[in-house]
Amino acid sequence: MTETLHVSGVRCERCVNRLAVALRGIEGLESANANLMGQVTLAWNDEATSRETLVEAMSRSGFREISAV
Repeated sequence: MTETLHVSGVRCERCVNRLAVALRGIEGLESANANLMGQVTLAWNDEATSRETLVEAMSRSGFREISAV
């Protein structure tokens, strides 16, 4: 699965790095790419993890989903 989300809380390169740390180690996450506009593109194995798990991990680090892009 691949989806691009728009999240709040991404304001600088440090925020992008913090987001990377929040997602690091999640089983089934194949790739994650974020930009300073708050767009986060995630690719994951749907059999190993879920969209909800990824959004929850971002949320715990202060990044809230605004909408799908």
